[in-house]
Amino acid sequence: MTLNDLHTGDTATITRVKGRGAFRKRITEMGFIRGKPVTVVKSAPLKDPVEYRILDSNVTLRSSESSLIEVVTGADAPGIVVTPASRISGAFQRGPFVPRPGKIIDVALVGNPNSGKTTLFNRVSRSREHVGNYPGVTVSSKEALFNHRGYTFRITDLPGTYSLSDYSSEEKFVREHILKKKPDVVVNVVDANNLERNLYLTSQLIDMDITVVLALNMYDDLMARKDKLDIGLLSQLLGIRVVPTISHRGKGIFRLLNHVIRVFEGDDPDIRHIHINYGEEIEQSVQRLQELIRENPSHTDHYSSRFLSLKLLERDDSCTHLISDADNFIRIQETARDEIYRIRHLFKEDTETLVTDARYGFISGALKETMKKSGKNPGFTRSQQIDRILTHKYLGLPIFLAFLWLMFHATFTLGNHPMGWIESGIDLLSTFLRSHMAEGILRDMMVDGIIGGVGGVIVFLPNILILFFFISLMEDTGYMARTAFIMDRVMHLFGLHGKSFIPLIMGFGCNVPAIMATRTLENKNDRILTMLIIPFMSCSARLPVYVLIAGAIFPEKAGNVIFLLYMVGVVFSMLMSILFKSILFKNREAPFVMELPIYRNPGMKVILLHMWRKGAYYLKKMGGVILLASLVIWALGYFPRNVEYSIEYDQLIAQEQSPERISMLKREKEAERQKHSYIGRLGKSIEPVIRPLGFDWKMGISLVTGFAAKEIVVSTMGVLYQAGIEAEDGSSTSLQTRIRDEMYTSGPLAGKPVFTPISGFSFLIFILLYLPCIAVVTAVGRESGSWKWAGFVLFYTTAIAWVTSFAVFQIGTLLLNG
Repeated sequence: MTLNDLHTGDTATITRVKGRGAFRKRITEMGFIRGKPVTVVKSAPLKDPVEYRILDSNVTLRSSESSLIEVVTGADAPGIVVTPASRISGAFQRGPFVPRPGKIIDVALVGNPNSGKTTLFNRVSRSREHVGNYPGVTVSSKEALFNHRGYTFRITDLPGTYSLSDYSSEEKFVREHILKKKPDVVVNVVDANNLERNLYLTSQLIDMDITVVLALNMYDDLMARKDKLDIGLLSQLLGIRVVPTISHRGKGIFRLLNHVIRVFEGDDPDIRHIHINYGEEIEQSVQRLQELIRENPSHTDHYSSRFLSLKLLERDDSCTHLISDADNFIRIQETARDEIYRIRHLFKEDTETLVTDARYGFISGALKETMKKSGKNPGFTRSQQIDRILTHKYLGLPIFLAFLWLMFHATFTLGNHPMGWIESGIDLLSTFLRSHMAEGILRDMMVDGIIGGVGGVIVFLPNILILFFFISLMEDTGYMARTAFIMDRVMHLFGLHGKSFIPLIMGFGCNVPAIMATRTLENKNDRILTMLIIPFMSCSARLPVYVLIAGAIFPEKAGNVIFLLYMVGVVFSMLMSILFKSILFKNREAPFVMELPIYRNPGMKVILLHMWRKGAYYLKKMGGVILLASLVIWALGYFPRNVEYSIEYDQLIAQEQSPERISMLKREKEAERQKHSYIGRLGKSIEPVIRPLGFDWKMGISLVTGFAAKEIVVSTMGVLYQAGIEAEDGSSTSLQTRIRDEMYTSGPLAGKPVFTPISGFSFLIFILLYLPCIAVVTAVGRESGSWKWAGFVLFYTTAIAWVTSFAVFQIGTLLLNG
């Protein structure tokens, strides 16, 4: 809340004064400082300016000025901080945590990808944000609140970025947050392994003239190399307090927070604003532009005139827009244009390059004075030795494909045993309920609806966890970044950016975060193109369907079939990329620049923790959308009950002596009843469309319900193929066995299996390619900025799935019969 939000007669307490320069000096001299009460006296007839009462005197402020003063009222104070607040130090306060006015510190975490920024955020906030050891994990900001030494920290983890230019969406997002939100302190997290490159971002923060504390992260790596860094001298040279941290071990965190408090209170003697020297000619140009910009106090109250001048010389359109409403904007533009021309003519080089070179020159000089390298680099040497094999020109791609094969093969083979245990437990539960519950709708709903639906999906939890284990292993060790490097050349052949491969690989886990990860691509067309082909990457929700059908139809080769399906998805994504690139997205490719972080051993505990967090989301679906869908499918298949059968099944069953014949009659009766149920009628209505693909109506209904979530395909099958049928001894049969034994009961195919190797593979292909779940469609619409792309994804994926499955089934049938 700001002074602007108050009404006449309201009283509030000042918590923060934003703004800068002459405005900040003038406003604080008038008594607008933290902790002081202020009352709104009255507004002018046109609502601007407003008169305030502070320190026994009346002061008038414009709305643009009062919007820079944050306040808290007695009524609003309890709602400022989300409860409960995390405890960093001091006594943990139970119940609602209410910060005292003036004790709130807004902190923004800024740093390069892989600098350990999100790890630091997790440590100080006690949150559980996932940290992947590759660029682009943090694609949006996250906020947390915690208490330390009587202060409330409101900390924001911003996306990882290499600079604050006008190039990528991350750079714009971070810069806009700093300029518009005006955090009290920016904590710049830098990687001690890559100081020279990481400090480039620091140099831009220096130009912004904001309050910065530098967290020198991964300091243990620097010590392991026995490099010597004079941290005190570096702090003085940069005008920024430098604090060593080892965030993944939690070391240096308290010291960092203590320095943030000191800087916030203005008690750190090393904190000062310095000017990076860009050379005589550029400095002259900066000075000329500053003089013009300073004619607009409404802008210099918010932004550094030196920062804006440099950005104008760098031809930064976003920063130019910030002053587009200035009275002398045309003069500023013309002067900037003249100065850029003058410098380019003088140095035969563009201003962006000259400014960049000067920044790196400043960094190089600072490090020469403060850092003495031992010449040893064990961390990088180890990584380089590993990369000699894993990113080898000829071996890199085969090793990666072998890893993928191992991942999918292990998903099926290792998951088979615990899957069998869970399946047995579900069968025992079903048998127990059938034996101990009275016949009727409640028992049928429990056994056939809930257990048959949800139980049919939860069986595949071990397979899901194994898949997530391998994905977490790739992310946490640093191998995920290498996959983009390995596949860059291949991706370019298909019109894709090398960085697109990371979202595609992430799609093996879940398509939704994969689509969000496309934000790391600088070019909008590259982002949309990648979004359109991500649905072909087999997400973990499809895996239960693969395991179910492949295990039932191809029991001896299920692992290879699943691997083949994943590869088919990759091939289709590449082919569609070529098509879209030539028709919809004709543009020049952005340069491929990706950091290869050093390999790390995150420890089995971290990998298992990340695996379980992903698996927990799968379990949450069991009690939500899948449970609801299973009950709906069961109800549609259970009613109506008054069905007229073609023959007297009950009479024939009573007269029959053979157990096998009795079971067959029961299956035929249930099949005929389901055909006359509501879901059977719906399935029969769509059967003409799917019959050419080798599907019956039950398979069609399963595909329709899969739009909500692909796991529902399995739960639907669990309801349709198991409902009401049990062995003579009262035991249940597994869903895979039911599918394997399912027969056509009428028509020209009567007595023949529904799932043949050809129809089964056709069904798997359709599951692989057809429309993604509703969450993915929503993500495409939001991330692309247009819902037409979401609709396009729905249409074209389903069309391709139908055509491909038709070709697989028809050609396969011809070859088999021929």
